[in-house]
Amino acid sequence: MRSVRFSLVLVLLILLLSACAAGVNPQVDVAAGDGEIAGFWTGLWHGIIIPFTFIISLFSETVNVYEVFNSGGWYDFGFVLGAGTFLGGSGSTAKRRRR
Repeated sequence: MRSVRFSLVLVLLILLLSACAAGVNPQVDVAAGDGEIAGFWTGLWHGIIIPFTFIISLFSETVNVYEVFNSGGWYDFGFVLGAGTFLGGSGSTAKRRRR
């Protein structure tokens, strides 16, 4: 009985987490209205300014945190690198020494 209950909880947890998986972006490599496709440098910039963009996006429907008209992996890499740079990553905790 206990293993059945555990299996049921495990299946439900997997279904719940799979609903959070990212889907396919049909706008990859498609130019925006201005004819531009966001690449690595745009992703890096968007990652750096993410805290400000997020706050503004809460009050404005014209500002988005993430550019959907992007080049795919390179934009994503720049975005994560920029966000990690601005938000501190884990470098500060790695430098701490235990006493």
